[in-house]
Amino acid sequence: MPGYSWVEVQNQIHLFSVGDTMHPDRKRIYAFLEELELLMKQEGYVSAMKLVLHDVDEEEKAHMLKYHSEKLAVAFAILNVPSGRPIRVMKKLRVCGDCHTAIKFISKIVGRLIIVRDSNRFHHFREGVCTCGDYW
Repeated sequence: MPGYSWVEVQNQIHLFSVGDTMHPDRKRIYAFLEELELLMKQEGYVSAMKLVLHDVDEEEKAHMLKYHSEKLAVAFAILNVPSGRPIRVMKKLRVCGDCHTAIKFISKIVGRLIIVRDSNRFHHFREGVCTCGDYW
């Protein structure tokens, strides 16, 4: 079963899976993630491709990590939840190490509180730090 992430925006649930191509706002979400990735790399983010266990080339590994469901949900929420309000994302499985690191960078870049509830705990990302102390 694939891992899903979801976010509620204006009383509507938006569900995302890895590499989601079905969401009606996917072009805007993907473009925003591209912008975020450039900003994250300027801040020192490096994609943890060693976490991809599939036997695929490096380019495919990077693509798989870039479009994890929680990153898509966070990007969608940033674009659609009014500034100043926290972002709340639910995750069916544990958040992966790469997404955890990426969301820390994203929280710093966009200046938003991002709360991700995975199968183990709530993660509160603010100004590049997570309340779990990077122990999840």
